[in-house]
Amino acid sequence: MHHTMAAAAAALIALTAPAVAQDWPTRPMTLIVPFSAGGGVDVSARIQAQRMGELLGQSIIVENVAAAAGMAGGQRVAKAPPDGYTFLIGNTGTHAYNQSLYKKPLYNAVTDFQPVGLMTESPRALVARKDLPVKNLQELIAWLKANVKTAQFGSAGVGSGTHLPCVLFNLAIGADVTHIPFRGEGPVMQEVIAGRIDYMCATIQSGALQVKDGNVKGIAAMAPKRVPIVPDLPTTGEQGLPGVEASVWNAFFLPKGTPDAIVRKLNKAMSDTLDDPAIRKRLEELGLEIVPPEQRSPEYLAKLLPEEIERWAKPVRAAGISAD
Repeated sequence: MHHTMAAAAAALIALTAPAVAQDWPTRPMTLIVPFSAGGGVDVSARIQAQRMGELLGQSIIVENVAAAAGMAGGQRVAKAPPDGYTFLIGNTGTHAYNQSLYKKPLYNAVTDFQPVGLMTESPRALVARKDLPVKNLQELIAWLKANVKTAQFGSAGVGSGTHLPCVLFNLAIGADVTHIPFRGEGPVMQEVIAGRIDYMCATIQSGALQVKDGNVKGIAAMAPKRVPIVPDLPTTGEQGLPGVEASVWNAFFLPKGTPDAIVRKLNKAMSDTLDDPAIRKRLEELGLEIVPPEQRSPEYLAKLLPEEIERWAKPVRAAGISAD
């Protein structure tokens, strides 16, 4: 009798799931941004949320939950009901770096979420103080090897998106350079501009701006191909250091167990938003590269995630970095 009732309940859920998804959404949704308001991820999330809400016929409320290196916001979504009304914008930091930087991360990035889709990528720009006596990547490498005891690089904090790309670079050239962490990207960029820090791996947005203004030297775009907002900046690969690429990606995630039909509907709204010429222009002006349609599926993101976790675990382990 118990088995019959359980089977009947399961059949009922299977029948009603498509209907639920068909009606979804019937009320406003919440997009959790696991970082402070006004930052690059927050700005891009708000641009997309407005258009996606229009396409889905419900407003999307953006809520900033910034703590624990992005994990507080991630945990909030991981524990939310899997009904499609709470979702997360995550990135390389929240879903790849943190899994090896912390002994006990607040969630498992692979098993606690339902991937929706990859949206954008933001490469890092390797920049140096303008009075550093180098003109390109190979000259910087030679200078670092000659001055390794006194050289310093800065970042927005241990395990940040401006720290690990430089760790990857330092390991690739075999230079154990002193790391000076700051609270945020703005303060470290000011130190590079002032000539007190030798180099940093900046977000492409701030790096491009300071290079164009002549405040710092652009050394390399840490990307597979040149970046449209700084087309004159050669890549690391072009300058003889292939594989030292550090694009931070952004993606949407739902709680694990969200019905597939809802995942698909949210994914379609996301993809249609990225194809909107006005949205595209605004995101590209932020220095973001929109991924091609074939890389936007839930399946692509599900495959990418474990690969990225392992890729970034290697420099974290090799450099002995811990954020605990």
